[in-house]
Amino acid sequence: MGIRMRRTAIASSTALLLCLGVGGTANADSNPTENPVEINTAPPQEPEEQVTDVPDDAVNDEPTGKPDPDAVPAGRDCGQTEFVYKPKSQGKQYHQGVGATNANYNGTSRTAKSTFTSEVTGEVGVSVSGDLQTSVNTMLMKIKAKFNVTVSAKLTAKLGNQIAVDTPPHKTTHAKYGVYRLKHTGVSYVIHTNCTVSPEKTVVSYSPYRVGWYLWES
Repeated sequence: MGIRMRRTAIASSTALLLCLGVGGTANADSNPTENPVEINTAPPQEPEEQVTDVPDDAVNDEPTGKPDPDAVPAGRDCGQTEFVYKPKSQGKQYHQGVGATNANYNGTSRTAKSTFTSEVTGEVGVSVSGDLQTSVNTMLMKIKAKFNVTVSAKLTAKLGNQIAVDTPPHKTTHAKYGVYRLKHTGVSYVIHTNCTVSPEKTVVSYSPYRVGWYLWES
């Protein structure tokens, strides 16, 4: 996710010249304080796979599975069809922005503090690549049990959240507010009523984990 660093500096109000970048509100403060925040060297990464956003009204949907009539074991009955998802690995966090990116350029020879404010409210949900044979909520519960981490069907990034960071001399600080999503890889399959099992399908998911800012410098 880039290089993380901490910066502390004092900027003179008479020497401060900050230029507002694109899409959003950013202010300059002449008395910056220590900012223990993550500063990256590049914009947030996109999901590595082609993913599909899961609609809100489909989060609880369970698929229907029918056994292959040509593969029925004689005299066997496994009861109700079981839709299975097994998480295998947990990846890193990916930031999904809500609203425009803020940017501030410090044209002075001293470090200055920039304050960014989110200007919209927006929701971020789950995105999936692959053939998920369970509901999204079932998948999230399995992930929580496996990795002891709470991921949600959706999280809301709200209007009015602020963050203050140091902008080094002749640098631009970019800030995007939104939702961090955790990547998980698992397998999904169906155990039919006649005890036949469908082939395992690899499923990659990006699930809302926390709301926050993503910051980077250029």
